[in-house]
Amino acid sequence: MVQNILLFLIDIIFQLFGIALILRAWIYAIRLHPFNPYSQAILRVTDWLVQPIRHVVPASGRFDWPSILACWISAIIYLLLTWLLAMGGLLPSTSTIVPLLLTGLLISLKWLFNVIVWITLIQAILSWVNPLSPIMPVLYTLTAPLLDPIRRAMPRTGGLDFSPLILLVIAQVLMMILNHLAFSTFGV
Repeated sequence: MVQNILLFLIDIIFQLFGIALILRAWIYAIRLHPFNPYSQAILRVTDWLVQPIRHVVPASGRFDWPSILACWISAIIYLLLTWLLAMGGLLPSTSTIVPLLLTGLLISLKWLFNVIVWITLIQAILSWVNPLSPIMPVLYTLTAPLLDPIRRAMPRTGGLDFSPLILLVIAQVLMMILNHLAFSTFGV
């Protein structure tokens, strides 16, 4: 029972931190104003890991490589901790290093699609319940690069916008695929 509780806590902590790192990279990519209070919160939570990496790996273009690398490192640490708990403290063999690195990438991508699902859901619900919420412009800015291509490809349906639903389905399918790949690669 203690092992299950620890696995649950590790899962929650690392997923939330991985999501914060993904949001940091996303905020950088869309050039969300850094003085936005939501941006500030993400930066404060992740600075302790991203800033040292930034001294070695610079950001370039629209990619915040330090945040992406930090997310990947977090996913690898998450996998190692999960492995250690599941195997009773037995370290993985050296032959599992490449699968571990690849699975870390797959877990990071899974976290990315998890962020897409939640941001899209929150935006859709708030658009019905409270469209004037102060977070709506931030959510719109985050989701517009994903929803706009879908909107352009879909036929006009009057006042109904089905693009969030399509994005949710695509993200869920990709998460299922990534979950299967991660499980088959490293046994997650």
